[in-house]
Amino acid sequence: MAEVIEGPLRKPAQMLADQSYDGHSSIHDDSEAEKLGIKAGPIEGPTHFSQFSPYLVDLFGKAWFERGCFSAHFQNMVVEGEAVRVFIEPKSDTYAFCRAEKEDGTPVLEASATLGPDHGEILLEARMAKLRPAGELVILADMKVGMKGKQEEIIRMDPDQHMGNLYPFSLNEKLAKITEPMDWYSDAADSPWGRAIVPTEMVSVLGNYTGGMIGWPVKRPSIGLFADLQIKMVDGPLFVGETYRLDREIVALSQSRRVENYWVLTKFLDPESGDVKAEMLLNHGVMKASYPDYPKELLPA
Repeated sequence: MAEVIEGPLRKPAQMLADQSYDGHSSIHDDSEAEKLGIKAGPIEGPTHFSQFSPYLVDLFGKAWFERGCFSAHFQNMVVEGEAVRVFIEPKSDTYAFCRAEKEDGTPVLEASATLGPDHGEILLEARMAKLRPAGELVILADMKVGMKGKQEEIIRMDPDQHMGNLYPFSLNEKLAKITEPMDWYSDAADSPWGRAIVPTEMVSVLGNYTGGMIGWPVKRPSIGLFADLQIKMVDGPLFVGETYRLDREIVALSQSRRVENYWVLTKFLDPESGDVKAEMLLNHGVMKASYPDYPKELLPA
């Protein structure tokens, strides 16, 4: 099997400093982060996905964007100015183990990169299968597994479209700062599909454009972050300027000492046929200390 592929050090850009939801700033704001004991607003986890993409295309070809799955567990936050390097260890023709770390060796994430339709063991699905019962939840007390999104969500991403309060930038603004540019993201003539495609790191932006994750009965005010994220292409890629319909479902609830978690499976559907084009599995962690009414005796020391 091939040796471990090692990418160069890159310094990803912080583009969520102005993010807001539910009427307040997010954890990506420096002052909000400091209140929670974090030295600065972290860079959004999916930003790191782009560093892997060119190497995964080298391994799997254009099929990576058609039926690839990147399943990532985030380990440590990265702030602007810190450098990150990625490592890809091919295990078979359809599986590679991936990880990213800071310049000093601090782990950032680990992930499986698999090619469907038979993906084998996907990292987050394996982690979710081992979850213990959530027990008594406070912030997520009104959440239930099997809950579905309450409204129809129609989405698209045009090159210069502002992606809303959750993602206060456009695709073109992201491409100006992306760590690993690929012509396929902007040049239809260069794309194997004759159309520009949505970068893997921007699928979560597209999937949360309508703010659907805010529609869940999460007690407020509270601040959350991405704990795990999986992007799976079923009949991809997703195209820039194409319209999709979203279908959301709570598939798991869990908690740790500092965080309550809800796992949301979002399907990207062709609005006419209803065919699934892609899926996003997001473990959204809500920090217990960010909720003012959290019982003090239940907070970690």
